[in-house]
Amino acid sequence: MSAVIDITNLDFSWSPQSDFRFHVDRFSISKGEKLFLKGPSGSGKTTLLSLLCGVTRANSGELKLLGQDLTKMSGAERDQFRADHIGVIFQMFNLIPYLSTIENVMLAVNFSPIRKQRALKNSDTLEDEAIRLLSHLDMGDEHLLHKPVNQLSIGQQQRVAAARALMGSPEIVVADEPTSSLDADRCHSFLQLLFKECQEAGATLIFVSHDMRLQQDFDRSLSLHRETLIDAKDIVTICDGVSA
Repeated sequence: MSAVIDITNLDFSWSPQSDFRFHVDRFSISKGEKLFLKGPSGSGKTTLLSLLCGVTRANSGELKLLGQDLTKMSGAERDQFRADHIGVIFQMFNLIPYLSTIENVMLAVNFSPIRKQRALKNSDTLEDEAIRLLSHLDMGDEHLLHKPVNQLSIGQQQRVAAARALMGSPEIVVADEPTSSLDADRCHSFLQLLFKECQEAGATLIFVSHDMRLQQDFDRSLSLHRETLIDAKDIVTICDGVSA
């Protein structure tokens, strides 16, 4: 399988005076792979996600997503790349409370002509595509589609957030602790629905969680620690108050 994400000799710190340093010797994720990312607070999970999503820019090295190096892009270019190619499921969902379920899902393609075009390949209209995704995530009931999301349950809001991330078939889906508020049964059900949608879209999934029970369902798991992350083919070093 080809690498969707390929990182080489990447360095990041908040400032030259900062004690925190995040370094990646090498790290790659294949097309369609489901990666489980774990680690305690302060281990660098948020930093890694910020770098991958182009929110934060590395100080040096290569960070290639779909063959394009984010370290060579401007902030505006990274923002557009994220809108075109990355679907994000936030831990707190970040839905627009005054918009309806279906409006929140369609919002994802308003900033990306590429994802809008993909969505219209799957369905005749953007609304039809939003309904298709929501139906696959057990949110297709008519009374739910036009309900403001702040009137939905936590589990329902989570599935709306997942549908929004999947709208327009992004190549990469990043899920940051999306199951933290669910019980075991709902968590397993949500995970299987997410896997199914990612597989159908051919998307690579990066899933962050503290719930170790979930990692067995993934193709690979990666553990971040305060000092070092070692995997058979990946090496990431996080230095906090330690000279590099």
